[in-house]
Amino acid sequence: MEELICREGTVHSVIFQNAENGYTVLRLLTEEGEAVTVVGCIPCAAPGEHLTVNGVVEQHPQHGEQLRATELERSLPEDEEEIFSYLSSGVCKGVGPATARNIVERFGAETFDILEQEPERLTGVRGVTARKAQEIAQSFRLHMGLRRLMAFLARYGLPPVLAMRLRQRYGDGALEKVRANPYLLSGDDCGVAFSVTDEMAMSMGMPADSGQRLQAAVLFELSHNESNGHVFLPRNKLISATAQLLDCGGDQPEAALDALVDRGEVVQERVANVEACYLKRLWEAEQGVQLRLDALLAAEPDVRADAAHVADELEQSQGITYAPRQRQAVELAARENVLILTGGPGTGKTTTVRAIVALFRRMGLDIVLAAPTGRAAKRMSELTDQEAQTVHRLLGMTWSEDTQQVVFTKTEKEPLEADAVIVDEMSMVDLPLFAALLRALRPGTRLVMVGDADQLPSVGAGNVFSDLIRSQRVAVVRLLDVFRQAERSAIIRNAHAVNLGQTLDLSSNQGDFFYLCRRDPERTVSTVVELCKTRLPGKMGIPADQIQVLTPTRKGPSGTVSLNRLLQEALNPREKGKREILWGERLFREGDRVMQTRNDYDVLWEREDGTAGTGMFNGDVGRIVRIDDSGEWLELDFDGRRAVYAAEQLNEVDLAYAQTVHKAQGSEYRCVVLAAMPAAQSLMVRGVLYTALTRARELLVVVGDDAAIRAMAANDRRQRRYSGLRWRLANSPAAH
Repeated sequence: MEELICREGTVHSVIFQNAENGYTVLRLLTEEGEAVTVVGCIPCAAPGEHLTVNGVVEQHPQHGEQLRATELERSLPEDEEEIFSYLSSGVCKGVGPATARNIVERFGAETFDILEQEPERLTGVRGVTARKAQEIAQSFRLHMGLRRLMAFLARYGLPPVLAMRLRQRYGDGALEKVRANPYLLSGDDCGVAFSVTDEMAMSMGMPADSGQRLQAAVLFELSHNESNGHVFLPRNKLISATAQLLDCGGDQPEAALDALVDRGEVVQERVANVEACYLKRLWEAEQGVQLRLDALLAAEPDVRADAAHVADELEQSQGITYAPRQRQAVELAARENVLILTGGPGTGKTTTVRAIVALFRRMGLDIVLAAPTGRAAKRMSELTDQEAQTVHRLLGMTWSEDTQQVVFTKTEKEPLEADAVIVDEMSMVDLPLFAALLRALRPGTRLVMVGDADQLPSVGAGNVFSDLIRSQRVAVVRLLDVFRQAERSAIIRNAHAVNLGQTLDLSSNQGDFFYLCRRDPERTVSTVVELCKTRLPGKMGIPADQIQVLTPTRKGPSGTVSLNRLLQEALNPREKGKREILWGERLFREGDRVMQTRNDYDVLWEREDGTAGTGMFNGDVGRIVRIDDSGEWLELDFDGRRAVYAAEQLNEVDLAYAQTVHKAQGSEYRCVVLAAMPAAQSLMVRGVLYTALTRARELLVVVGDDAAIRAMAANDRRQRRYSGLRWRLANSPAAH
């Protein structure tokens, strides 16, 4: 645990300040005359103001000792000379040193009161017109508004960066918005724990039975469960969960839910004999998917080629023979507007997709290829010799400053210029993204969805791929036969064995699958590090940067937090001239492998060829190319997309030498080392093990406890997700 220290003093100078996120480097002069470098989110900092800083002392490689602020109290200067320093620093638009001196000489210690409450008196200062007085006053009020918002949040232990986010979202009225409804802090934009906002509201005098409090709790439960994959919650479960959250009876949450339904913020509908309660946007997404799929399925397909004849020609030209189900997929692709292709590793999905692409080309169709992640899209491009994009990029995702939400430029008003769209890794696509994709398709567009139905479901809400298959509305081809060449792979044999609930063959190390029995967590971890550092690069010729360590969990000795720290020291140790930056308890170093841990729609990136775009997404993996001398910004490379991150953005980045299996969905690696030790019961399931095994392309090394591995293979428990898509599709009037 890092030791917190406290320093109190006056800001002597501001060395650096980022107006967008508030990241600041300043010099603080303590009462004892000590000069301390302070870094952190300190928006609007200016010389002359007083700070009390609680923080952690860090050693910067270039700039020496500095204090990283974790908490701070601040107050405006009272001494005239300090007021002058503060005012002349640029905090007020239109006030330079000369004007600042004139104002302070005229009003002295009352300067700040005059600026905010009686700006018309500024016209008595030489060189200040009535118009300029109003401009100065407006600028100062904006400045003070942000300071008051930060001070208000600080009372409840909330960080200054949250004030910046609220200011961007709600403008000058942010403080009034939060005071009127503290619970908005627990929404998607801010992500503050409900317990914190509830304590804030109660301390402000909100009654425990307030309708605002009760309704906020209902909405929080729906949003919280969306992050667990649920599209809706049954009414009785929602009321029960809300009552437990608020420690009250069920009558009050029930009345609050009814009020939200009456207002249209929550949609209640009977789905499969359940009273389902949806957030309005998720209900609209689910209903939109059903209606648009109905339209696609009803469209008359334009058959321009004899699929059987094309398949014969492709077999001849490629020197292969399609299996019956592969041929069936090609023929269905010719006559069906919507097709699902699913199968495990080694069953020929890639060959079949290539054949469908060739078929569509023969039919003269404009084809678009997409996948949920950048890595999956890159792999799809390599396998089909045609450019593939992420679904987000395909749809022209951008951030709307007006609505402060993600929007897509491609919609029914400006649809994709495509006759056929093929999406890979469909198991990763959640409901809102699938709804956006369908909105962007022109009537009659062909849609082919490819994936492995036995992999883990999407991180976001819904179980789209599984729901589509089980609805029996969409043509489905299941590739079941493992090809002889693939059958030689022990990885593939074991993956299929796991999927069937059979025991893995851990006895014989051969070919591309090795098992190293380690029942002690520390031995497991040391073996994993040794494999990545020396054994696999030395004996197998696999560079460390082509090895991905996977583990079911973040916590514990074999979790990602511990493994990443050890692997960083082993694979990218500290060297003279190699810059590094400490952020929280995490150290980042030039050359480190990193992962984006949440969507950031504002990040600007550029490729070497000059193409540019915005947005980095949860799960994107890259590398730290450079850390600035000052430690204020970093340059990151995500598969050829170069982006500059301010130091504050490190709260959305983590080391990626080791990843959880969930984070590795949709990615494929030359070599995977799986640390398989006991973890939380919800993670010790067959789906996690199967997904981990199928991430390895050439080599898989499993290190860990054989009892834990066999327990995972035997446990086919799948977390139920509340989703109405399957029911909607099966019961749509168009289905009968």
